Amino acid sequence: MATIASPVTSAAARLLKPGTAWSDAWERCLAVAPEAFQDDRVRNLWAADWHSDGTPAPATTPVDGSAITGPPKLDSTTAQSAVRAALDQHRAWRATPLAERRARVIATLDALTEHRELLSLLLVWEIGKPWRLAQADVDRAIDGVRWYVDGVEPMLAGRTPLNGPVSNIASWNYPMSVLVHAMLVQALAGNAVIAKTPTDGGLSCLTLASALAHREGIPITLVSGGGGQLSEALVRSPEIGCVSFVGGRDTGARIATAVADLGKRHILEQEGLNTWGIWEYSDWDSLTAVIPKLFDYGKQRCTAYPRFVVQRELFADFLDAYLPAVRSVRTGHPLAVADPADPLPTLDYGPVINAAKAAELAGYVAQAIDRGAVPLYRGTLPQDAFLPGQDTAAYLAPVTLLAPPPSSPLHHAEPFGPVDSIVLVDTEAELLAAMNASNGALVATLSTDDRATFDRLAPQIRAFKTGHGKPRSRGDREELFGGFGASWRGAFVGGELLIHSVTEGPAGERLPGNFPDYHLMP
Repeated sequence: MATIASPVTSAAARLLKPGTAWSDAWERCLAVAPEAFQDDRVRNLWAADWHSDGTPAPATTPVDGSAITGPPKLDSTTAQSAVRAALDQHRAWRATPLAERRARVIATLDALTEHRELLSLLLVWEIGKPWRLAQADVDRAIDGVRWYVDGVEPMLAGRTPLNGPVSNIASWNYPMSVLVHAMLVQALAGNAVIAKTPTDGGLSCLTLASALAHREGIPITLVSGGGGQLSEALVRSPEIGCVSFVGGRDTGARIATAVADLGKRHILEQEGLNTWGIWEYSDWDSLTAVIPKLFDYGKQRCTAYPRFVVQRELFADFLDAYLPAVRSVRTGHPLAVADPADPLPTLDYGPVINAAKAAELAGYVAQAIDRGAVPLYRGTLPQDAFLPGQDTAAYLAPVTLLAPPPSSPLHHAEPFGPVDSIVLVDTEAELLAAMNASNGALVATLSTDDRATFDRLAPQIRAFKTGHGKPRSRGDREELFGGFGASWRGAFVGGELLIHSVTEGPAGERLPGNFPDYHLMP
């Protein structure tokens, strides 16, 4: 089948939207939180104070490859001191009345709201989020925590904080709506919280958010460092009451082994290959409408759908629906405009997290094609979406492959980028086998016209949430979240389960989740 490339357009040269440069964002950080930002570096927050310790590492933005502020990496000895200090904070905070904890969290949310635009701009530069999605990340964090503030009393009934602080180790892709959200809810429940800044991005955004929370008396520890140097302190320390992790399966498996050996409370959200099945289906207009939305943030999220499993006899109809939609996906520099007065561009995604990731994905695609995959679509970066002469090494246009071979990582693992793959099947058994290729997933979707068919097949798909013709996501507020198989270890979260996962309940309580000795659904 011939490769179909997206058109390349040209237009007047773009310029950086005035007031949105990294230097503008940094100057604003220095003005808003001078205790946390110092000259050309950030500080670590531990023992209830900011410290100019650690060795600053170099960092670049995925937006254009230019230098930005890197993490001040601590050594293991200092990290252990930070954890011991966090335990002291925890013992005082767990005795703090709920009314006071709530008031301090509310004050933090008000401060985050006041600085929403700066937090969003930092997300654009540090992790490449388009403006629309960066603002959504900040808003989801604030709105989600407010929901807990308003309704936490019954969730805490008969429960007490943990015996030690919660240690958070999260990936770079959702610093606010995942990491900051979790930290503030954990604190609301009566725990001191520790967070490691993600190595690949989000440092300044998290530092600003933590500075605003620290001012309101929230017991937060925020440290930077490599996993090898900090894992002993942040995972194995006896002072830690719970480990909360969001990231890949390899690192998650190592943490799972450590916490299992120690009998420590844990919440480990790991990657899985989320799949979208097409079986006896005809509502193609609905599918066309949703495809561009699936490319939000370049599919760099744990609930992205990079794999379509399609009934062979429907393949031609599927392509008629899919190809026009993928051609409409918009990427480019998130802050580039044609005129200074123009609004920031509305994009589906900008760069991937760094140039190395873009090169890795391009290599996977080339290898898969060399071994027999068929390139159905290979987009081209639009020339009119970038600044003149800028570095575009971290940008990758959408790619769609048919039948990546079993030897390819694209066959069995989540690519974490704008690369789709399609697998054709002839029987329901093949459909289910292909949708369960990664031994567990967080979400899945099955598009089929017949509700009875969906009800019969959906329970056999190993995903925590399965949508009927619609995408599923982490969800917010009362919606629960977890995973099947290797995609999740430990307690499930969302709604009251997030509170329960970081508090102690009745003696002998079995929390819903995937644990070494049991699996319990809510």
